[in-house]
Amino acid sequence: MRAVVYKGPFEVAIEQVEDPRIQHPNDVLVRVTSTAICGSDLHMYEGRTAAEPGIVFGHENLGVVEETGEGVTTLSKGDRVVMPFNVACGFCKNCSAGFTGFCLTVNPGFAGGAYGYVAMGPYTGGQAEYVRVPYADFNCLKLPEGSEKETDFVLLADIFPTGYHGNELADVRPGDTVAVYGAGPVGLMAAYSAMLRGASKVFVVDRVAERLQKAEEIGAVPIDFSQGNPAEQIKEQTGGQGTDKGIDAVGYQAQAQGEDREEPAIVLNSLVDTVRPTGALGIPGLYVPSDPGGPDEQAKKGMLMVSVGRLFEKGLRLGTGQCNVKRYNRHLRDMIIEDRAKPSFVVSHELPLDEASSAYEKFDKRVEGYTKVVLHPQAA
Repeated sequence: MRAVVYKGPFEVAIEQVEDPRIQHPNDVLVRVTSTAICGSDLHMYEGRTAAEPGIVFGHENLGVVEETGEGVTTLSKGDRVVMPFNVACGFCKNCSAGFTGFCLTVNPGFAGGAYGYVAMGPYTGGQAEYVRVPYADFNCLKLPEGSEKETDFVLLADIFPTGYHGNELADVRPGDTVAVYGAGPVGLMAAYSAMLRGASKVFVVDRVAERLQKAEEIGAVPIDFSQGNPAEQIKEQTGGQGTDKGIDAVGYQAQAQGEDREEPAIVLNSLVDTVRPTGALGIPGLYVPSDPGGPDEQAKKGMLMVSVGRLFEKGLRLGTGQCNVKRYNRHLRDMIIEDRAKPSFVVSHELPLDEASSAYEKFDKRVEGYTKVVLHPQAA
């Protein structure tokens, strides 16, 4: 089958790879009709992880069940399904508690598994014509038949639940004011989710004009950090108090204000300044224990200079970690079905799989309006 294969820093290619097969009675094979490029994929694409050439990318996958293992009981050939990026067993201690992003079964020695991602287990990615889904009864979420709302539903694999998760981590409640740092796909989903949860005012911080425009279009207040300290800009619009809650949708590749260099802790420290005393921070943005391209020796070891003293002094609560997609995807799916949510506003490009190499390059460079790319390996 054709698949997106990592060749080295800043290079992917469409290659023929071995077709997946049923390996366990609980597996299904899915014919992939939509698969999205994630900002997390760019970390590997840029060589900022330990990913080795040859890995097949793709953890945001939707398609149609093509074959089922003998032990599968709730799925049949022809079912349209979307899979959480988390590969999870459904029965370990963490899965039973709802922490499916930290499954203790699927990736021995590490809490958590995912498709097509470094250190997240042996699960081939879905930027390909087919993908194998283990523990399929647990991991597949059924969708309405046909191809309606395809670009909405594919976002249930990761960024819509992840944006919502940022709000859960920050305990966003009706009437809250919220600051979201980052207007990439997850940041826009976090802002959108805050509004769905009843936030009274949402600020979105970035410097890319097209992304800030997207934030404004959904009703958020855009804050351009290239025009001045974002925390101060937000305080000016909140009576000097700051916001009730804050969400980091950037992670460790954050850019320094007014300079063309990285400052990995700047978003965390800005949020400490932005959120009022006794508020809360949600951090779904990715941080890693090892960053080969870090700007200094400490950053390369995942150790950042965060203002813990100010965090403590202000009595701020903190929630971190990747999204437990299964906790949210069912009710977010139902909101899409009932036209209560339409996350596909973030999708800027839908392309055939063969254009993946160009799409990665343009998405990485933030050019030509690239905010979120959905690839279509096969027809729906």
